[in-house]
Amino acid sequence: MRRRAAVCAGAAWLALQAHAADAAAFAVPAMTTPATTAGGAGGLLRVSLALLVVLAAVLGTGWLARRVRGLTASGNGGLEILSQLSLGARERAVLIRVGDRQLLLGVGSGGVRTLHVLDTPSATTGTGGGAPAALPSAPARPNFRELLLRSLGK
Repeated sequence: MRRRAAVCAGAAWLALQAHAADAAAFAVPAMTTPATTAGGAGGLLRVSLALLVVLAAVLGTGWLARRVRGLTASGNGGLEILSQLSLGARERAVLIRVGDRQLLLGVGSGGVRTLHVLDTPSATTGTGGGAPAALPSAPARPNFRELLLRSLGK
């Protein structure tokens, strides 16, 4: 009986030692170096530099998109906006040149409608929307506003 008690006590002691060894294997490792504020400042510097790189990439992409859009606008096949006039919050009239013809378009939330087709080119150039410059040999031509009012029936 004594022998049996000794074996049981020895087995219990071995079980406790094995359990302690298993617990030590999963324990949180001790920190060898204490956390300092210098490590926090280094992390802040890294985050700041990463933010600057991302900002530079976004701004660079925007600049490149504007440049590419500007390059494609020049090769538009003879389509040119001569003048625009805002008629309301979402409506406007646009005078465009397609080859040797000029079109007066109504642009609104419902779509785009051709208001008038001009076979003879007008002297209006640019997107200023002002009155056309008079040519010395040409008879007086109606300006953009008059054409718009005439096409709307007013």
